Amino acid sequence: MDLGLQGLNALVTGGTKGIGRAIAQTLAAEGTHVAICARNAGEVAQAVAELSGYGVKTFGRAVDVGDGPALKAWVKDAGDALGGVDIVVANVSALAIANDETGWQRGFEVDMMGTVRLVDAAMPRLERSPHAAIVTISSVSGREIDFAAGPYGAFKAAIVHYTQGLAHQLAPKHIRANTVSPGNTYFRGGVWDQIEQGNPALYAQALALNPTGRMGTPQEMANAVAFLASPAASFVTGSNLVVDGALTRGVQL
Repeated sequence: MDLGLQGLNALVTGGTKGIGRAIAQTLAAEGTHVAICARNAGEVAQAVAELSGYGVKTFGRAVDVGDGPALKAWVKDAGDALGGVDIVVANVSALAIANDETGWQRGFEVDMMGTVRLVDAAMPRLERSPHAAIVTISSVSGREIDFAAGPYGAFKAAIVHYTQGLAHQLAPKHIRANTVSPGNTYFRGGVWDQIEQGNPALYAQALALNPTGRMGTPQEMANAVAFLASPAASFVTGSNLVVDGALTRGVQL
């Protein structure tokens, strides 16, 4: 199935590791020009070099998405470098689990406002695209109360609400907006790898909750994002695609 992504331009925040890296690679493999950002300049440079191997235009910069002016400047410069913006993927999370004021503030600035500012900065170019798509990354922690209740779960839930509002507001402009809510996703150096090493009891408990007997992979999450971002999903907007291996039990009506 041709997703129709070839020649489009995508911005992906947090594109050097885990789900974000897999999203950027999957889009590039489909022929999409890709711009990424992350906080570590060396990792950004390495990822950009690898993405360019797909024969697409690439752009990258070290950015903390909690820094509004820096994020806005990256969006402008990335759009200039690629020659436009058709797709934005808001992927970065502060992973704020601690239920204290610092955690709440960081989660708000990174997860919530990082998403809002990304979309706002990209909107003028999205409005000029015939295939404009916004994909936000939430989490199953935004659907159910789990160990991440507190800032992480609250802001992930808010991102779904915000994105579905965008879908309704932007539909007359033919700009689609959807969310992907990953379940537990394992990759080397990621949160669940760290938990497996540092808190094996919690890891075993989390693993036992999933009827598939395993956690998801970044590539499985990236596949969902690529579809929702693509012209193949031209009539899909306002959805929250849960990719969790039947982990969650709530019925999404």
